[in-house]
Amino acid sequence: MDLLKDDSGMSTVEYAIGTLAVAALAGVLYAVATSGFVKDLLQGLIQSALSAV
Repeated sequence: MDLLKDDSGMSTVEYAIGTLAVAALAGVLYAVATSGFVKDLLQGLIQSALSAV
């Protein structure tokens, strides 16, 4: 039963899972940021800020 207590390589698996989770989150954020609604919202914010100057 020493195989169950051997946790060598666990940190590597944890880093891999964390990296995949961050990559998935980045993909979702990219998809949201490049959507038409968000683009229009940001463009409106920038235009209103520049017109106030």
